[in-house]
Amino acid sequence: MEMKSILVVEDSPVILELISFFLTSSGYESRETGDGFDALKIAEENRFDLILLDKQLPGFDGLEVLKKIKKIFEIRKTSVIALMAHAMQGDEDRFLKAGCNGYISKPIDIDRFKLILDTCTGGYQVL
Repeated sequence: MEMKSILVVEDSPVILELISFFLTSSGYESRETGDGFDALKIAEENRFDLILLDKQLPGFDGLEVLKKIKKIFEIRKTSVIALMAHAMQGDEDRFLKAGCNGYISKPIDIDRFKLILDTCTGGYQVL
């Protein structure tokens, strides 16, 4: 079975390292970046099964990155999950309407995170 590839876009080095460690120890291949500009470049040059995207990023914010990534992956069915801390009312709806497949709040519930990973690497909608 082919290893699933996940792009993690998170500006907190600690959270990025924890997510990356969890993904690789769970059998996923992970690529990481801390800002929106790099995320777009990496997304254009590589193929991913899932993108985990922080809401707040330097460069482009998460919503702008999501919109641009959805154009890049228009033909490919790459799932995108937003990572949200301090979400304002309506943030979840804005991300879902822009093409996000779901979101997970920080601090991350590990059981929900596992479920989301398993579900989204198969391309299903998760709320």
